[in-house]
Amino acid sequence: MNENFDRAPGAGRSRNFPSPNYNNTSASRGGNDVDSMIKSSKLSANAPEFVPLGFNQYDLLLNFSLNFHVFLSIFSDVEDITGILNSWVTTEELLKELVELIYTQSTSIPNFAYTGARLCNYLSHHLIITPASGNFRQLLLKRCQTEFQQRDAAVRGEPETQKKFHSYVLFLGELYLHLEIKSGQGPPVRARVLLGALKDLLISLFSSPVDANLICAVKLLKLTGSVLDDAWKESGESHMGELIKRIEDIVLDAACSRDVRQMLLKLVELRSSDWGRVLAAAAASSATPDNDPNYFMNEPTFYTEDGTPFTAADPDYAEKYQEMLDRQDYFHDVYGENGNEIYDFEDEMEPEMIEAFENFCLESERKRQQ
Repeated sequence: MNENFDRAPGAGRSRNFPSPNYNNTSASRGGNDVDSMIKSSKLSANAPEFVPLGFNQYDLLLNFSLNFHVFLSIFSDVEDITGILNSWVTTEELLKELVELIYTQSTSIPNFAYTGARLCNYLSHHLIITPASGNFRQLLLKRCQTEFQQRDAAVRGEPETQKKFHSYVLFLGELYLHLEIKSGQGPPVRARVLLGALKDLLISLFSSPVDANLICAVKLLKLTGSVLDDAWKESGESHMGELIKRIEDIVLDAACSRDVRQMLLKLVELRSSDWGRVLAAAAASSATPDNDPNYFMNEPTFYTEDGTPFTAADPDYAEKYQEMLDRQDYFHDVYGENGNEIYDFEDEMEPEMIEAFENFCLESERKRQQ
């Protein structure tokens, strides 16, 4: 066996540990040497970021890619991440690499689409570099368009191809919800181009109604349905109604599984209830017994002294309710303010009654002890 493998760990290495006879004089001399080195040093806190020899921005970005989740867990503050990326991403090529990195991670790591979309939105507003080919947001949308153009082939592809495409679809849905574009006046707006893209993606998914495509469509509509519906209604477009009609046709004709058919029916039901949203408070406050048959539905139920239930819809409600209040006032006088303090009748009892009550208590106690 080679002798190099037989050596004890560290054998053959020179060690410069101080000897046991290292005295105070040596320590003092060493301290003076350090002081002189510090005084003559040309290092500056304002110097450019140090990059090890042989490394460049591409290597750093590659390391960022390979340790993406670790990086995000260490730098939990997105401002710190942006600051580091601004120091790394200094060319058009590096910006394209960064866009590809975040796109790949957001469409390949389970449940990362939401975080990826929010990160994309922040970087689109805070990355400094803006090359001639476009800023971060523009390059990201171009990358998404590349996948979008392959949608018709992807929905009919192999299961693995479909799986990657479905991840892309859901990421695009998250991107539509979170990517904000600053307008000249007023608050930021959503990317209009993504609104049309999501409609076309849903049409492509429904054009090949296998279970995997339909499940992806259901997930996308549960995620973005209410927002898409509102946006199309504001524009006077009926795209959501057309998509729901496609779903109803698929439920009747397509050979999808029972579970998927049930999912589609639940989705149609969800849309019919305005995506589960409650009515506005203003609309509810305008209801009256005359125009709303359910006006008294959520009213409390009370009971008369003999146990008969009544609500605000009862014609004799006012009279019965007053009787109940009078009865509560009576019990308030008897049981005290908190309802559990027995009223003291002793001051109003006759002496003969007090004596009889005491004799009764004594006799009861005597019998109990026998």
